[in-house]
Formats: sequence, C-alpha cells, structure tokens
Amino acid sequence: MKRVAAIQMASGPMVGANLTEAGRLISRAADAGAELVVLPENFAIMGMNDREMLKVKESPGEGHIQAFLAETADKHRVWLVAGTIPMACEDSGHVRSACLVYDDKGEVKARYDKVHLFDVHLQESSETYEESATIEPGNAVTVVDTPFGRMGLAVCYDLRFPELFRRMVDEGAEVFAIPSAFTAMTGKAHWEILLRARAIENLGYVIAAAQGGYHVNGRETHGDSMIIDPWGTVLDHLPRGSGYVLADIDLEMVHNTRRNFPALSHRKIPCNIKK
Repeated sequence: MKRVAAIQMASGPMVGANLTEAGRLISRAADAGAELVVLPENFAIMGMNDREMLKVKESPGEGHIQAFLAETADKHRVWLVAGTIPMACEDSGHVRSACLVYDDKGEVKARYDKVHLFDVHLQESSETYEESATIEPGNAVTVVDTPFGRMGLAVCYDLRFPELFRRMVDEGAEVFAIPSAFTAMTGKAHWEILLRARAIENLGYVIAAAQGGYHVNGRETHGDSMIIDPWGTVLDHLPRGSGYVLADIDLEMVHNTRRNFPALSHRKIPCNIKK
C-alpha cells in the first residue's frame, strides 16, 4: 500500500504566492503520510490572460519554478507530479504545457507535454478558450516507472480522449495522474463521470488534482479533486477550496482486478465495415 495525495488550489497571477501555497499544501499532505503528491494544471500561474505564461516560461532544468519543485520534492521526500508549467519551445510566441515528474530526491524522471488543447466556446456561459494561441501541443505519450506502479500522465482536456489512455495502458500504465483546471460549467457536467470512466475502462487508479474556486482573472474552476480506484470507487474528494485529498493505493488491486475481470485482454477493434 502506498499513500498518495492530490492538491487543490485556486491559483492567481503571482507566481511567488502560488508557489508558497503549493509548498504549504505539499507539506501538509506529506505530514499526512503521502509519498506521491500531484499538483493541478497551471498551479504556478493563472494569469489575467494566457499570454502571461510567456513572461514566466522556463527552459528545461532552469528557472525559479523548477528549482522550487526539485527542492520541495527533496525536502519532503515525496514523488511530485508537478501539475503543468509553461516551458519554452522553438516558437517564441508559444510554450509547452509541461508536466514534470520528480522523484523523492528532486530529480526529474519524466515529462509530458499536454497533447489536446482546449479550443472551445461554451454557449451556456459565453466563455471562449483558445489554448492553441499560446500553447504548442505535445505529440508523445508518457508512462514512467515509479514506486507507485507504472504511471501514465494526462492533463485536463486530455481526459476526453480515451484512446490516449488506452495507449498508456499499452505501455503498462497502472495509475494515471491527471492535473486539471476544468471550467465550473464543464466540470459540473462531466468531471466525475469522465474520471470514473477512465478508471473503470482501464482498470487503474486515477489521481486527479484540480484547480477549484474563483480566480483573480474572473475565471471559475470546478475543483472536486479526487482519487479513484480501478473499480471506479471514489476514495476521497474535495468539492471546493484549497486543500488536498488522500488515499492509499494498492497495486495488487490493479493486478487482481485485471486478472479477474480481464476486459483489457478482451479488447477487439473490428476492421470490416458493413455498408
């Protein structure tokens, strides 16, 4: 059994203040016994507009945000899934939304760049999002060996694309870490349903860390960070506000569930189409 946590925040435009809050919550989760802590998407900055990410972007292994993450993981002796941070890319007008994984010595063990970008207009709330205006999409699946099992990484809008998760399962994923910042409207409609579906259909644990609350830029995020077992049971959740959720995960449950309910091995993709 391993104890894991997901952090919930309502980040703002000031990186220093966000890091202070993240550090406080990571410390609390570690004190509660967490050995793995997952931060939400955009934990270090939720700017007044998306282009503010360009001002604080970092190069791999350099910068204030990455130094904080490495030092915090080492200080608390926890593995850290570092939400997302804006990482420089070849196009100076864009960044990658990068999720870094640190081990308990503060060393980077994996990186995932968000693949699916949230370019949508929500008619019900008149909200418009165009992540592709400032974010360059990633193009690779990331699954990493950890003391908590083979862990696959996905970010927010990725949750709506089950084929990405099946690709991670093909690479041995047993646990999924999903940093997110779901809107209040889409979160109310779909957040828990999608998370539980990904856990159930892939017979793995889901650790979902969310932004949750009202932000200085006027945005409202859904929150409801949660940890879900391979049978789709919600082990812990936090509906609103800053804090963390905590649960013990057991890889034997993953192995036993997949052995006794072998849906993954029953998967078939018909090649013929009847007309």
